Amino acid sequence: MADRPRAPQRIRRLLRAIARPMKSDRGRGGPVVHPYRGYGSAREAFLMGRVFRQTRLGRVIPRYGALRDVADVARRIVRRGLPDVEVHVTLGGNDITVTTDHEGYFNAKLALHEPLPLDTSWHRADLHVVTHDGAEPIHSFTDVYIPPEDTDLLVISDIDDTVMYTGVADKLRMLYRLFVKQAHQRTAFPGVAALYQALYVGQSEEARRPILYVSRGPWSIYEMLEEFFQMNDIPVGPILFLREWGITWRRPWPRRAEEHKYALITRMLELFDDLPCVLIGDSGQHDPEVYTRIVKDHPGRVKAIYIRRVESRADRERAIDLLREEIAHTDCELQLAADSTAMAVHAHDRGFISEKGLQAVRRDSREETI
Repeated sequence: MADRPRAPQRIRRLLRAIARPMKSDRGRGGPVVHPYRGYGSAREAFLMGRVFRQTRLGRVIPRYGALRDVADVARRIVRRGLPDVEVHVTLGGNDITVTTDHEGYFNAKLALHEPLPLDTSWHRADLHVVTHDGAEPIHSFTDVYIPPEDTDLLVISDIDDTVMYTGVADKLRMLYRLFVKQAHQRTAFPGVAALYQALYVGQSEEARRPILYVSRGPWSIYEMLEEFFQMNDIPVGPILFLREWGITWRRPWPRRAEEHKYALITRMLELFDDLPCVLIGDSGQHDPEVYTRIVKDHPGRVKAIYIRRVESRADRERAIDLLREEIAHTDCELQLAADSTAMAVHAHDRGFISEKGLQAVRRDSREETI
């Protein structure tokens, strides 16, 4: 495996990643809309994003280079969300208008009365935003993932300590891991990219399954996670479900991570009807407990639970063994796996991935641990 760039280049990459959301206004400042990728079914689609007001870039700042990136990072720090702004969303022949909340976020649930083309999984949604200050309307777009009609499996995965080493909720530590550490101090677990690619294409190698990722990190690290997925060749998936960390007088603390995860998975199972599901997590947090609860509350939907062992504690493993026994009467198997290869072997035995996919996981796991 080739080494990563040297420290100055890694720092430049870090600056570019943090500054990237600021580039769309070309330094002119003013209102800007930042939509995230959406997802949905044949019946409805969901999109989320945020409308900001950004400061203008000074004339002495060059259009390109490290100084421009530093200036854009500073602009990102001081930007603020715009509340009560109408966002008009169009997807194919369907449209809806929603309003941003007090932090500038918007959520759009769009009923698909007009069917979308069946020959693609990704669809373009156009956004039209009009602010209250008389500024020019803002136009933007994002991609929305609708799984094919013949999709046979839904994959829902945690990120923290499941796909990547811990640090997602700690933004500074995550940035350090992504861009500053040396090549032998990797951020992704060995074999993860090959495992998720195998799950994405399935046994037929053409499945295009939906892979949904859940993190306990805040929405402000969305771009960093996208950069991480691209750097490590991990299938991006339709959406990154991040935790809502908004603090209010009524709720002066973030929503508990396990409540957040349970609610999201329940919503996805309801959205995708009878589609069977595989859940992937780690032993360090509450994933085994949350996933076991999902199996009990949604009989027959979850076909396998893969838990990455991230700590060697006898009491924790006994607790997971008890959870396994609680669902032993179902057709869902809970696997406490030491690595990506162990998950892949079980997935292959259950028909979730192909022989080619299994061998790719084995190969990549060996190469990445050398």
